[in-house]
Amino acid sequence: MWDRFAALDTLPGRIVVLGGGPIGCELSQSFARLGSHVTQVEMAPRIMMREDEDVSALIEARFRGEGIDVRTGTRAVRCERRDDGQFLIVEEEGTETAVAFDYLIVAVGRAARLTGYGLEALGIETSKTVITNEYLQTLYPNIYAAGDVAGPYQFTHVAAHQAWYAAVNALFGRFRKFKADYRVIPWTTFTDPEVARVGLSEAEAKEKGIAHEVATFPLHELDRAIADGATTGFIKVLTPPGKDTLLGVTIVGEHAGDLLAEYVLAMKHGLGLNKILGTIHSYPTLAEANKYVAGEWKRAHAPQGILRWLERYHRWVRG
Repeated sequence: MWDRFAALDTLPGRIVVLGGGPIGCELSQSFARLGSHVTQVEMAPRIMMREDEDVSALIEARFRGEGIDVRTGTRAVRCERRDDGQFLIVEEEGTETAVAFDYLIVAVGRAARLTGYGLEALGIETSKTVITNEYLQTLYPNIYAAGDVAGPYQFTHVAAHQAWYAAVNALFGRFRKFKADYRVIPWTTFTDPEVARVGLSEAEAKEKGIAHEVATFPLHELDRAIADGATTGFIKVLTPPGKDTLLGVTIVGEHAGDLLAEYVLAMKHGLGLNKILGTIHSYPTLAEANKYVAGEWKRAHAPQGILRWLERYHRWVRG
């Protein structure tokens, strides 16, 4: 697609993007900023349905502010070619309308192509992906699969992670094999602001009935964000009641994907918010926000009885 657009003198004036997931959102904002008029059509009640509602609302507000026509709760019905152009017919609340477009981008997910490679002849089992065991081996122990074709996550960084396990197991498996580790998987949507998450979202915790507390730090209180003019966003951390263990982290803001790395490391190695709070972060950096949200959690769990005793003690010391 990019090659086709590169051959044009200007970008198409009208683009319709089908899909409100990460790829649909990334492409919608990209083309809008390149100068196209973008209409984003999503059948669900909001874009970025896998994220919390406050995340979706923030990104949608940014999109609308940049001139993107976001149409949620809208179903794509068919395409029509008429004398005056080509149109996508959409249905919203039982009413059909026509949306004119020059190019239609379909971003409603992707599936692995599993035919034409001889897998059937070998009897290698497939479903939506190539079936592998925890060592990334197929039916035949000398044939491995990694990346989107193996799943379960369609991320470049997961594919690279799997490739390491597949290569090591293929080379040294007769001595020792390693199970692919999916315990802590980060993902980032590269909109502006970025949306990054690891572990549970607040909505997932509620759906699964997992007891949790939420600590939040808004980026408009961070000095570096103020200096950079990048104050839109927040960090949200989920922990078990009364504990500093990380259940999940969501970051919305500039370089959110970079900021998330500290939490990915902490969750992988069992480090809690107290460890993050006790770590020196350079001033002024965006990374300080990680320390400050840990401070918000700490303030919410301050030992009130001890603080009252200390207050009386220091009042006595002052005479």
